[in-house]
Amino acid sequence: MTKDRPRVLLSWSSGKDGAWALHELRQDPDLEVVGLLTTFNEAFDRVAMHAVRRELVEAQADSAGLPLIPVMLPWPCSNEIYKERMNTAIAGAKASGVTHMAFGDLFLEDVRDYRLRLLAGSGIEPLFPIWGSLADTPGLARRMIDGGLGAVLTCVDPKQLAESFLGREFDERLLADLPDGVDPCGERGEFHTFCHRCPEFKAEIPVSVGKIVHREGFWFADLLPADRRPPA
Repeated sequence: MTKDRPRVLLSWSSGKDGAWALHELRQDPDLEVVGLLTTFNEAFDRVAMHAVRRELVEAQADSAGLPLIPVMLPWPCSNEIYKERMNTAIAGAKASGVTHMAFGDLFLEDVRDYRLRLLAGSGIEPLFPIWGSLADTPGLARRMIDGGLGAVLTCVDPKQLAESFLGREFDERLLADLPDGVDPCGERGEFHTFCHRCPEFKAEIPVSVGKIVHREGFWFADLLPADRRPPA
């Protein structure tokens, strides 16, 4: 009798790390990725922190051939409400047959511990397919680029990285230009990205850079589908 493959739900923020985690998961024939779970700010219909429009995340899910499971969060959102809505989504995933939930975290132990607490007692096991150490991220960044992944910077923390990096492609030139002390994958919140090309996408998702705005201490680039003209 053949044992059923673990069914994996991937936490998806639209960025390069989640996209590379998807790639790594799909290299394992013993796993089945069954969906992408994304938290959206319900006031603006955008991904939290990345500020990516929902329609672009839907395009990613379609290109990856996976259903998108949205979790809508109020703005502002307390930690209590976040946990309540995530717990509801996790319970729903469990009821649908999901056995594992994967995250594209790299090396932050406190973030990993938070994920473990979130899933504790849910019956769903955590997976961290690209987990490593701080020393691993330069090599990981280059493996992503060499592997054909394409991403654009959508958000920067000006305390760590200049606004001028917004809208730039995540490539070798960007890595060379990053100031000392900035993690090449932006794991400490230096920057966030939108993945427009991935080995797991059927087609690239072309985007254009719209307005640049400063909000709540961060700089954001509004990404638009490439065929849409940025607002004046």
